[in-house]
Amino acid sequence: MTSRGHAKRVRKAPAERRHEIVAVAARVGLVEGLECITLRRVADELGVQPGLVGHYFPAADTLVAEAFTAATMADLDTLLPERPDGPGDDTPRAVLRRFFTLMSSTEFDNVSRLWLNARHLSRYRPGLREHVVAQELLWCTRIERAITAGTESGDFVCADPRGAAVRILVAIDGASAYINTSADRRGAPITHLARTVAEAELGLGPGALESAGERS
Repeated sequence: MTSRGHAKRVRKAPAERRHEIVAVAARVGLVEGLECITLRRVADELGVQPGLVGHYFPAADTLVAEAFTAATMADLDTLLPERPDGPGDDTPRAVLRRFFTLMSSTEFDNVSRLWLNARHLSRYRPGLREHVVAQELLWCTRIERAITAGTESGDFVCADPRGAAVRILVAIDGASAYINTSADRRGAPITHLARTVAEAELGLGPGALESAGERS
């Protein structure tokens, strides 16, 4: 006799299941905070038993660290893609203009909160700290690459692209420090701090990295 009680459950490949777990954890961390990532919470989101999540991530801290990297990597690829698409989007000035325009929008407030959250927790979680440092270096490298390309083309004047990239990131982080307390009262000095620093670092005039929408 053939049983009709339950449909056969499809078993996912280990790599697919692991990616799914990290993606859900990244979404929870980005929206609610890294402290909200637990094996049970991720299991509930996926509709599976906590033991299944624990099979892939016996230590919750490991899942938190990988979720942070997944979330910040996705945002980096949106803000500073490896290979920009579209006509005119591949010039260094266009790349940085788009980067600062997106960074100053409320759309990326959650990733600013995530970085603030991760830096605080990394003081107590060595595994997370390693991921935070790795992402800092990667973000810095992407910015440095755009600056170097612009310097070589003569669009920018910068004797130290790496140093400029570090200072721009510090400006971004400095502005982001207010995200949990003053987001609703941000003025141009805070919102556009990083862009202003970048223009000075790259030998550009004020407003050179503004988008057309900001100038209108």
